[in-house]
Amino acid sequence: MQMTDAIEEFARHLTDVRRLSPATVRAYTADLRDLDQGYTLEEIDIEHLREWLWTATQRGDARSTIARRAAGARSFFRWAVSAGHLLSDPSARLQSPKRGRPLPRVASADAMSTVLDAARVAADHGDAVALRDAAVLELLYASALRVSELCGIDLDDLDQERGTVRVTGKGAKQRTAPYGRPAQLAIDRYLASGRPVLVARGTGTPALFLGARGSRIGSRAVYDVVSRKVGPAVGAAALGPHALRHSAATHLLDGGADLRAVQEMLGHASLGTTQIYTHVSAEKLTQSYRLAHPRA
Repeated sequence: MQMTDAIEEFARHLTDVRRLSPATVRAYTADLRDLDQGYTLEEIDIEHLREWLWTATQRGDARSTIARRAAGARSFFRWAVSAGHLLSDPSARLQSPKRGRPLPRVASADAMSTVLDAARVAADHGDAVALRDAAVLELLYASALRVSELCGIDLDDLDQERGTVRVTGKGAKQRTAPYGRPAQLAIDRYLASGRPVLVARGTGTPALFLGARGSRIGSRAVYDVVSRKVGPAVGAAALGPHALRHSAATHLLDGGADLRAVQEMLGHASLGTTQIYTHVSAEKLTQSYRLAHPRA
């Protein structure tokens, strides 16, 4: 059976049986016509299909486009087998290219310094919420915490002598994360002048960070703090607390920290999850190289 005939029959199947939209049918058939190089349906094998996808890659097609082509080919050949046109499916071992994992948004070290300095200055007026916000931002960035971990911290989770905090991460796994002198100072100021004001508004809680009504702070309130304080510095109105975690991990690696040490600090079960931050650092290096090297 000629590919041209099979494609036309498949298009009718997509329209009449699967009830796909005309635009989707056109996209499927256009991809398949690109595969049709005068072969019969029976002559197409896995090597033809791999060569077809490789050609699209060399042509510069987007990964999403190539993934769509692979999905369309698998659908076409499964139909051909079910319709009795083929005895076996040549696309059964055809794999789509993995979609690139998006790199996290990262604030520069200078931007973070500006944000944290501004938060400290705002807290100088002694407002309880401003003192809390400064401590929240410092600790999120210093210890690369998840927002749920920050919200779950109790007073007795702090070890102020050692400069560490015990947090409960994914899967109820506990770990100890360090924090530095600026975070310590911000926490001290908050505990001395901010938290007593907030806790008086509630019924009493062991939580370190409190909301405006005196109960344990929620993730939505932390999102609001980060969005207001950090978002403008990096040009992202919807920036969330995870951006500080991303930034901290990237800056640690930029500064020469060991990848496994960063993995432990972040509480990642897999080193592969941590390695995305090496990609961010590598991208930064590439940009610097292109700007600075005379032979770039």
